[in-house]
Amino acid sequence: MDEFFETEIESLNLDGRGVGQHEGRKVFIAGALPEERVRYSRVKSKQHREVGQLETLLRSSPDRVTPQCAHFGFFKGACGGCGLQHLDAAAQLTVKQQLLETMLCQIAGVQPQTLLPPINGPIWGYRHRARLSVRYVRRRDEVLVGFHERVRGFVADMQSCAILAESVSDLLMPLRTLIAGLSIRERLPQIEVAVGDQAIVLVMRVLDPPSQDDREALLRFARMHGVSMWLQPGGPDTAASLDGNADVLSLSLPEFDITLPFAPTDFTQVNHQLNTVLVSRAVKLLAPEPGDVVVDFFCGLGNFTLPLAARAQRVIGLEGSAGLVARAEQAALRNGLTQRTVFAARDLFDWTAGDWAWLVDTYGAKSNAANDSDETNRIDRVLIDPPRAGALAVVQALADARVPPKRLVYVSCNPETLARDTAILVHKGGWQLQAAGVVNMFPHTAHVESIAMFEPLPC
Repeated sequence: MDEFFETEIESLNLDGRGVGQHEGRKVFIAGALPEERVRYSRVKSKQHREVGQLETLLRSSPDRVTPQCAHFGFFKGACGGCGLQHLDAAAQLTVKQQLLETMLCQIAGVQPQTLLPPINGPIWGYRHRARLSVRYVRRRDEVLVGFHERVRGFVADMQSCAILAESVSDLLMPLRTLIAGLSIRERLPQIEVAVGDQAIVLVMRVLDPPSQDDREALLRFARMHGVSMWLQPGGPDTAASLDGNADVLSLSLPEFDITLPFAPTDFTQVNHQLNTVLVSRAVKLLAPEPGDVVVDFFCGLGNFTLPLAARAQRVIGLEGSAGLVARAEQAALRNGLTQRTVFAARDLFDWTAGDWAWLVDTYGAKSNAANDSDETNRIDRVLIDPPRAGALAVVQALADARVPPKRLVYVSCNPETLARDTAILVHKGGWQLQAAGVVNMFPHTAHVESIAMFEPLPC
């Protein structure tokens, strides 16, 4: 017989689980919200923590709401694509801001001088990129297409999705029917979805070559539903249009009169509407002047590089992937910004003070600041937009810089690594965290995107 316990939920953790206390141990309970009292059963237990399963709400949070999606929940078979649909959208933003502040305080020991207002946008139908899993269930002779279940890891039985772009959500059931009729239905494990301003691409990951009948069925589906069908037999570089006439995907940044082309397997922000707001705020915070030289670390396709180039004298975009660098160069050409941009492929996880010195010597502008004893080269401003691992090597080099940039803007998808890197900039480099705030890039999930602005303390 299961044993039940009770606890008060104090907060949410970075996974979106409610955090309580029981007999001196922290308890983590999916589905529980702050201010709630719950009864739970114990799933896992260790010396200082345990994982519980929510059994009964004894007192509900005033911020608890009815989820919009029928597939959301914490029951067996529930979709794991979202984790917070049961929490009011405004309260989600508050929780994310609190998590950001907590990480900065606990890990870096700092608070921002200014809390930026949250960057918010559409909360439904916002997702323009997704990797959908595919599974043929032999005993039911049925294909499932969607995200994984929250608990068991199987593909969820989804008929629709409230966070996918509506045009993509509407394709879930037709895709199930299409794939069920293919000879390779058991050898097609994933569909990558990419939605651009003018086109939708579906990239089918295929482990065996499709038959001629399969190819014809895929092309008929593409024509009927107005999508472009691609096949990917190997790594991302093997993805190619099935009919050889690939639609060009692009996203626009109208404030800067920039159109950014991208391939369906390239990284872009999943929430295109919010991305336009994020780019605008990043440029305003960095505040480049017409004569400035700016460096964009982890520049990718040039999402920030090109808008910054529209405001500065020159922007150097650095990125680990040579393929992305090539596409960023093409984007600069398309937008008439080749004279203001330089792109280079560099391993930014192995960046050193020597690399920073090379960058300054090669691309820096002459500095005539009153506090410089000699005229020296300098980089004026820096933007960093790293993956979840953060930018440890880059910030260590910046902390050691003899002539630091005037300002640094850090766009983060992981508040823990942002806080770690903040500690280095502040306590080793003598920078000050001037402002920070959250970006609601992934509504109804526990994902915390944020933006922070730093300036070096006066000498």
